[in-house]
Amino acid sequence: MFDGLTGRLSSIIEKLKGRGALTEADVKAALREVRVALLEADVALPVVKDFIAHVQEKATGQEVLRSIGAGQQVVKIVHDALVEFLGQEVVDIELKAAPPVVILMVGLQGSGKTSMTAKLGNYLAKKQKQKVLMASLDIYRPAAREQLQILGHQCHVDTLPIIPDEKPLTITERALQKARLEGYDVLILDTAGRLHIDQELMDEVVNVRKLVKPTEVILVADAMTGQDAVTIAKEFNEKVGITAIALSRIDGDARGGAALSMRAVTGMPLKLLGTGEKPEQLELFHPDRIATRILGMGDVVSLVEKAMESVDQEDAEKLALQIQRGGFDFNSLESQLLQMNKMGGLSSLMGMIPGVNKFQDKIAQAGVDDRYIQRQIAMIRSMTKKERQDARLINGSRKRRIALGSGTSVQDVNKLFKQFRDMSDMMKRMQKLGKKGLLRQGLQGLMPRR
Repeated sequence: MFDGLTGRLSSIIEKLKGRGALTEADVKAALREVRVALLEADVALPVVKDFIAHVQEKATGQEVLRSIGAGQQVVKIVHDALVEFLGQEVVDIELKAAPPVVILMVGLQGSGKTSMTAKLGNYLAKKQKQKVLMASLDIYRPAAREQLQILGHQCHVDTLPIIPDEKPLTITERALQKARLEGYDVLILDTAGRLHIDQELMDEVVNVRKLVKPTEVILVADAMTGQDAVTIAKEFNEKVGITAIALSRIDGDARGGAALSMRAVTGMPLKLLGTGEKPEQLELFHPDRIATRILGMGDVVSLVEKAMESVDQEDAEKLALQIQRGGFDFNSLESQLLQMNKMGGLSSLMGMIPGVNKFQDKIAQAGVDDRYIQRQIAMIRSMTKKERQDARLINGSRKRRIALGSGTSVQDVNKLFKQFRDMSDMMKRMQKLGKKGLLRQGLQGLMPRR
């Protein structure tokens, strides 16, 4: 989501890091560039002004400017200010109330509210071990209630049975009664949206709120909304009263700044990020981690957490043992590619790897993306069992057959073979070095000898 902003800010930061002493003029010039980058990313003007003023006050102090490594200190000040701007600490969903805890999902039509409802239900059921009931109050959008029912079935979270021609308040009363009688811990209500803010929408949400007295009122906003996000946040907060913000579609091609301005405008925490289409693709909002991503410093903690959640330990151990014995084949490569998909795909992982933003243009030119990974898997699956186990069997005619079977070209198959040979060579060097040799020589020992 922050690709444009990350690219601009990381280049500014690299310039600062590379310099020893800084003058006040140097800092002001860098902050002018930061200001432009934030405005171009749709961050609201008042928020930009406050942010720049805050950083400038701390960064132009004599102690900072005269110190060794002043550039590094200014970068830290920018990072800390960004964390403060984003909310400083992780705020989880509030569940400290008498059950059923009621969560009201609000927002405009098309914001991803129903998908976010299902993701939240899945998160609370699987990770928080809550008994969850979801109900759709959207009687206006065609098949909206059926959509939530299907999503609930997919992630094994209960939904309120649909009764035709019911009004939103009647559905709310029935959902509340079912949740109380059947011992549900949490009731999530997916309210109706409109294409724009209107009084009828607000009145309906306010009436539902009065009836259920929710613990959380979560505003769902599309990260791709642009400057309208700030207006939407203000209107919902003033007329309904929200307690949290959830951003959907952060994996899309969005500048992201306006959505981040919502916290500054409402004073309410950003709590949830929808990172993809699948029910499990939901993250708690970590201000410090997002700040490091925006500044192009990666997010190793989230990367490790994703790996721990997604990678099957038994499969990983089998693969490690196979590689240790020198048995790296196309089955091993396919296993690694599938694990990458489980972790959210290449695009999701790229932003978490420190320093990768410097090579984004080259990666894009090379066509390395999620579709590239899918093509590689398709090519491997077009091979016979014997070919997967022994790459030496694959000659020119077999490559043409693999290309035809996977809908790719012979050139693509050749690229896959080169990648396989490079990885295979690296595995062999690891085997030769052994654990002690690897520790002694590090990555240099794995590099091909020229």
